[in-house]
Amino acid sequence: MTTVITATATDSIIDKAEIALVDGASKIGELIQGYANVLCQVFNVMDTTGQTIITPWYKLEGKEAKGIKARRASFVARMIARGYTKGTDKDGNPKASSTVDTYWARVKEASGHVPNGNTVSGTVDVDTKTAAELKTIINRILKSEEDGAECHASTILETLKGAYFVLTGEAHNADK
Repeated sequence: MTTVITATATDSIIDKAEIALVDGASKIGELIQGYANVLCQVFNVMDTTGQTIITPWYKLEGKEAKGIKARRASFVARMIARGYTKGTDKDGNPKASSTVDTYWARVKEASGHVPNGNTVSGTVDVDTKTAAELKTIINRILKSEEDGAECHASTILETLKGAYFVLTGEAHNADK
């Protein structure tokens, strides 16, 4: 039996984003980013101006992590309800499949988390790696602008494109 959990008028913005993520796995990239953005808005610890992140949500510990732990539990429950299960625990309750952990890891990465072991190896030099990261940053800003969101990073977009040109000798081409 599959239980479907849907949003109601009393659900929080996080519930709605989480439901959208779980329901729309076919548009997973956009939905993961949307859910990650909401988690960042709600749980990131910001400075008094609200402009600088002091601690991102995925690094919270102790009492500060209570809310995000509840969100993770809700996320897992919704995924299990959607059938992302593998076997049962000792009490006969369904266990989450590894896919659930994979999706959660993608949400963390979309929020800025760099997983352990994801280091550049081989002959990639600093300039090549920096250019690749600049391309990602530029594309993220352009996508945000396309979606109509205001971001302070838009003010430095041309500077970032200039830096990309200096490193690669090519003008930035979005999403390429």
